Amino acid sequence: MNLDGKVALVTGGSRGIGRAIALMLAKRGAKVVINYVRGQDEANRVVAAIEGKGGQAHALQGDVSVAAEAQNLIDQTVKTFGKIDILVNNAGITKDTLMVRMSESDWDAVLDTNLKGSYLCAKAALRPMLKARGGRIINISSISGQAGSGGQANYSAAKAGLIGFTKALAREVGSRNITVNAVAPGFIETDMTNVLAEEFKKKALDQIPLERFGKPEDVAEAVAFLASDAASYITGQVLAVNGGMVMN
Repeated sequence: MNLDGKVALVTGGSRGIGRAIALMLAKRGAKVVINYVRGQDEANRVVAAIEGKGGQAHALQGDVSVAAEAQNLIDQTVKTFGKIDILVNNAGITKDTLMVRMSESDWDAVLDTNLKGSYLCAKAALRPMLKARGGRIINISSISGQAGSGGQANYSAAKAGLIGFTKALAREVGSRNITVNAVAPGFIETDMTNVLAEEFKKKALDQIPLERFGKPEDVAEAVAFLASDAASYITGQVLAVNGGMVMN
């Protein structure tokens, strides 16, 4: 799964799963642009970690839900490293609450970042990828998009939408040697899951055949595989990284 000479953009790459993905792609040989919205110090630390091991990386601020900023992320990636081969749509937020309490702004914010942001970044990345007649687009969905999650109607809808988006786009661009796939993590040990109540985490753990929560690196390995030549005949698929919690 060598990625030497490849250029990758990881949205939301300053921490959690995004950080692990950026580090893994760099470990495989890719030059990596780490996108962030507010975590500049965290993004710079990811860059430093990559450069400290002889890799090349660049931190880039931008809100993926804003069309002009999403376009700028692609433009600056190409300007910095000459091209873009891999786009990982990882940026995401949560605003969890029961539907009867969910505000329209909470719904819109989650859909705008998690789903619309992926559309905007993919659309911007397609121009250079189509011109190069090749590329990899990997969308980070979720087990919530496959099975639903109470208190996460907005997040589940966005992540389920990403799965449909992945399959539709894969059909559109396959003839140009561009693959589009999704990775659907289950319970992964990140800041997002660490704040969950212990009782809730115990119930979740009871539903996982492998009897453990995943690590960000588990997701990163799946992304690295889909980004590599080893996955050149895989497109329109959803790779579940959930310890067997949901089986399709």
